[in-house]
Amino acid sequence: MRTVNVSEITENIKEMCIEANHYLSKDMEAALKHSQETEASPLGRQILGQLSENLQIAADEMIPICQDTGMAVVFLEVGQDVHLEGGAVEEAVNEGVRKGYTEGYLRKSVVGDPIERVNTGDNTPAVIHYSIVPGDTVRITVTPKGFGSENMSRVFMLKPADGIEGVKDAILKAVSEAGPNACPPMVVGVGIGGTFEKCALMAKQALTRETGAHSTIPYVRELEEEMLEKINGLGIGPGGLGGTTTALAVHINTYPTHIAGLPVAVNICCHVNRHIVREL
Repeated sequence: MRTVNVSEITENIKEMCIEANHYLSKDMEAALKHSQETEASPLGRQILGQLSENLQIAADEMIPICQDTGMAVVFLEVGQDVHLEGGAVEEAVNEGVRKGYTEGYLRKSVVGDPIERVNTGDNTPAVIHYSIVPGDTVRITVTPKGFGSENMSRVFMLKPADGIEGVKDAILKAVSEAGPNACPPMVVGVGIGGTFEKCALMAKQALTRETGAHSTIPYVRELEEEMLEKINGLGIGPGGLGGTTTALAVHINTYPTHIAGLPVAVNICCHVNRHIVREL
């Protein structure tokens, strides 16, 4: 049994919130660079160049890469051989977010009630997902999710008879309707199967995968590749102003489901797709 003090979780999440909001991850940086080399539209290449310039300025001057510094989504994978001590885990996570957003001077975008809409002033609470896994480590994934793209996400409760063609149509429908509002080029996370809430969670988790890394399931990999090609064929392009780079990647997760259903969730993220992982 390994003991981890929750203060370590707090400190790491504080640092991760600041880092994710100021520096593009290496996988996203590589994907964006590749898109500049392959974009067919001169205007599209210009826009991609401007996005890259903005990201470089943000890194050099330590300012946020986007004015929407997001609502903090935190995935905690806790090894079953870990004993957490020193306080409540949820409080430790939220304290890390609080410190990250106040000490990092990041925009506070969370309201305490969805109807009354009074700002909490420190970007808490976070949205926290827990899982118990084998081992004696704690794996933390922080993904600050901006709502320009989040608002464009969809859940479709398809019929089993809709099959894989229905899934394809749902993904294209979500991306087409999002258009320029999701700040393309985008990363598209998809969850297929499970239940109403499970497919949405899988779609969110898909966005945290290393950009461009494919599923190990052969037909899912083929679907990811096909959907990326079809999405980029929509012509939405960088900034929604036309081009061949509407998406940088499509990531799909699947799960068993009920004989009567075929849930599909599409969670869209903008070109920064902030995500950072640490292991304690």
